[in-house]
Amino acid sequence: MEDLQKKIGYQFNNKSLLSEALTHSSYANEHKSKHIKYNERLEFLGDAVLSIAVSDYIFKNCPELPEGELTKLRASLVCEKTLFEFAKSINLGEHLMLSKGERNNGGAQRPSILSDAFEALIAAIYIDGGMDAATKHIMNFIIPAIKNSKKKRLNDYKTALQEIIQKNPGEQLEYVLVGASGPDHDKHFVVEVHLNSNVIGKGGGRSKKEAEQQAAREALELMGY
Repeated sequence: MEDLQKKIGYQFNNKSLLSEALTHSSYANEHKSKHIKYNERLEFLGDAVLSIAVSDYIFKNCPELPEGELTKLRASLVCEKTLFEFAKSINLGEHLMLSKGERNNGGAQRPSILSDAFEALIAAIYIDGGMDAATKHIMNFIIPAIKNSKKKRLNDYKTALQEIIQKNPGEQLEYVLVGASGPDHDKHFVVEVHLNSNVIGKGGGRSKKEAEQQAAREALELMGY
């Protein structure tokens, strides 16, 4: 447990909370003891703490996103797949107390078990140190994930442009190939992006898709994004 506390940068005052967060129900069932607490109740609380912390952060720090996009972003940050990646980044599976059968069956690397344990760990920190401590822990994972998400979105210029145009019903985007030159093994394509027949961007590339992305990028720049 000392190793895990160093990884997350939080020292528990009540170590039994950390022990409970790391204990899977299979371990308690295997030992047939009513005195062994396992992490399902903490997982319930951790889910709520995680949701409010993430909601508060993206509401304050993503003012450009409407309600629908905020909902999508939050869902992507608190889903099992993302929490599984967070848990793996601190090798949480190594610290879990599982039954022999569960461990032998790969339970320490199972997404559902790891994501649940990650939420339980959040709740344990919340109970032990309060909301500030829990939020600080959560943000160690959430902020890099949001930055990575924004980076991916910005690199997909076509999607970004489409999302902006969709806010105005009736507007139509079209990508038009206006040139192709060079031998087959080294082609260069030129594409224009039209908004209601007006050229709003132009780009080139070694494939039509690359040229379309560059045209969308130019359009975004001209629009001030």
